[in-house]
Amino acid sequence: MDGLVSPILLYLGCAIGAVGVCMALPRKGVSPQLLGALIAAVGVGGVFLGLGLRSAENGTLPNFHFYLFTILALGSALRVISHPRPVYAALYFVLTIVASSGLYVLLSAEFMAFALIIVYAGAILITYLFVIMLATESPTADQVEALAEYDRYSREPVLAAVVGFILVAAMTTMLARGVQTLPPPTEVSTQQQLALLPGKVERALRQAGLMTADERIARGPDRADGTPGAPMIDLSGGGYGVQIAYGQGQVRTVGPDHPNWPRDLYVTNPEGVGFALLNGAPGAIEVAGVILLMAMLGAVVLARKKVELDEAEKLAAQSRHLPDSPLSPVHGGAA
Repeated sequence: MDGLVSPILLYLGCAIGAVGVCMALPRKGVSPQLLGALIAAVGVGGVFLGLGLRSAENGTLPNFHFYLFTILALGSALRVISHPRPVYAALYFVLTIVASSGLYVLLSAEFMAFALIIVYAGAILITYLFVIMLATESPTADQVEALAEYDRYSREPVLAAVVGFILVAAMTTMLARGVQTLPPPTEVSTQQQLALLPGKVERALRQAGLMTADERIARGPDRADGTPGAPMIDLSGGGYGVQIAYGQGQVRTVGPDHPNWPRDLYVTNPEGVGFALLNGAPGAIEVAGVILLMAMLGAVVLARKKVELDEAEKLAAQSRHLPDSPLSPVHGGAA
């Protein structure tokens, strides 16, 4: 970690940032949000100053856009958790996502940047907005701008700030030191991944003129359950390349050493992300989808109960003003 930033400066900055965020969270009575934001900015700024000085010594100082996107992301993230109105907090969340996407662009991860905007600022944010609009209590005629107490005040500001910045310090320490001690991941090589994309390989070979319209990639023997065998593709270096079937059971081999071999035949960044998500963490994707679905269903149930209560109150109020109603003051009812 000493190569990135001094550990003392990192933990001191996290402690100061936790104090500032705790003060910036809304609470009953006096809520020094501006002072808390300034203290949090001092703590985080100290960490970035240490990173900048150490990077200047190594000659790897980030450019101006890194600091611009970082300030926007951190400032808007603070407003997400400190703004009393949920809709405005969701809009600040969009700004946080856009600024984080800018950081991905600086790292030459364009697909991650666009995926972050499409998934989070698009689909997930729309789900949040539906949940907010369905679950938020509707204003009354005499208090149009009134907010619920759980929106105006933080329930546990001290505990939330302490736990959050302890996680930040622990994750930063792990990224700086712990990753080197972990065993290397057992990932599938890009050549093996390309062998799982026979359609892409076949299209690339046809465009390069290495396959004709009546040829196809040869497959291995059929499996025991009757399904066709795997395509005969081996691009691992010491293999045979791609076996192409033609004629009456005849097979010829084309490999990367062919002069017309397509140079753009490789696993692209989006395909690599797809392999990592679907092969490495399919359960996490399914769990995330179920959680979002349950949040939407819960908001619909709460909104339905609220609508039923509002309709009952409206009927009761209308019945009080009817002259023939038992609740009318003319009949001695409770008005």
